[in-house]
Amino acid sequence: MSDIQLPQGFYASGVYCGIAKKPKPADLTLIYSERICNAAGIFTRNLVKAAPIIVSQKNLESGTAQAIVANSGCANAATGDQGLKDAKKMCALAADAFKIKNNHVLVASTGVIGSTLPIEKIKQGIKNLSSQLNPKNKKIYNNPLKAVYGIMTTDKVPKFEKREFIMEGKTVRLWGCVKGAGMIHPNMATMLSFILTDAELPIPIMKKMLKTSCDQSFNAATVDGDTSTNDSVFFLANGLSAKIKKPKDLEKFNFELKSLCESLTKKMISDGEGATKLIQVIVRGARSNREAKKIAEVVATSPLVKTAFFGEDANWGRILAAAGRSGVKFHPNKTDLLLENLSLAKKGKAVIFSETKAKKILSQKEIRIFLNLHEGKASAHYWTCDFSLDYVKINSDYRS
Repeated sequence: MSDIQLPQGFYASGVYCGIAKKPKPADLTLIYSERICNAAGIFTRNLVKAAPIIVSQKNLESGTAQAIVANSGCANAATGDQGLKDAKKMCALAADAFKIKNNHVLVASTGVIGSTLPIEKIKQGIKNLSSQLNPKNKKIYNNPLKAVYGIMTTDKVPKFEKREFIMEGKTVRLWGCVKGAGMIHPNMATMLSFILTDAELPIPIMKKMLKTSCDQSFNAATVDGDTSTNDSVFFLANGLSAKIKKPKDLEKFNFELKSLCESLTKKMISDGEGATKLIQVIVRGARSNREAKKIAEVVATSPLVKTAFFGEDANWGRILAAAGRSGVKFHPNKTDLLLENLSLAKKGKAVIFSETKAKKILSQKEIRIFLNLHEGKASAHYWTCDFSLDYVKINSDYRS
């Protein structure tokens, strides 16, 4: 039994039903709300979209949902008509178990591309999970931790966050989980994230909040520069606590949502395949936020930059070179570069710095790079990790 407390009215767990080749704590996840939720979602922009993406996008057109069913071990991507049938079948099985509408079930999958789902195994798994989570039953086996395990692939650790705060005199809970360790790059990354709250929020505001939060977190993060076919973020609000409508309350909730998504992002990148360091690239003094983010993205995805961080080598020229090929126009002779508080370059030129101090900073688990263009007042950031030997090992035999 997990001691993770979900928002009021939500139930979640996971079970191993044989989708993944190797036994694990769970490979199938089910999340259920006792009340229909207002819902929003954000999905991959990859043109090769997995079947669950297509089905969930359609189901979310109503702006409402009541359950999520997700699996690891098989992406159900590049599976044609059969893949769509299987994704719809997963929705139908969960809907039937809880006596809700098919289009009130969102579906997600992650794993190897090109394989079809073992739908009979999933059928049994959904049956087992729904019997545990149905609030109409006498005993509920709520286990959110197993739900998080159910969507993990090469993740080393389960990743989840929660927030609690008072609004309208009531306790509001916000909870989220994320999976992802490789094939991570916007928009989105090979990640699944499910965010739940017992607050009541208008659908248009939920959509806006989710987009803003994702733009500054999940869509400002990379492990390896590869965008997946299955990326999904689902945001469900069942309204069992406070109704949030005052501008100051909406602002506070938005802050908490951004904070939660940022924390999940940092956990995800820290758990990147083979990663040993979490790196934040911060670009300041740009003409626009878009240009700042583009430079930060190119620096964050540079294999030369990422390998230098793994080797703990203050090879700052790689950072400037990456910024210079970003396509954004700026004056290199005005640009300053810092590693935390250690100046590496001033006005585009080398400065004398302590290699010992640089090595000490680079040996830390979390590191920040500051690039100031002195072109304007806009800024942006990007999270990334280093490239280690283990990244190659993990991805050279992923299918096996």
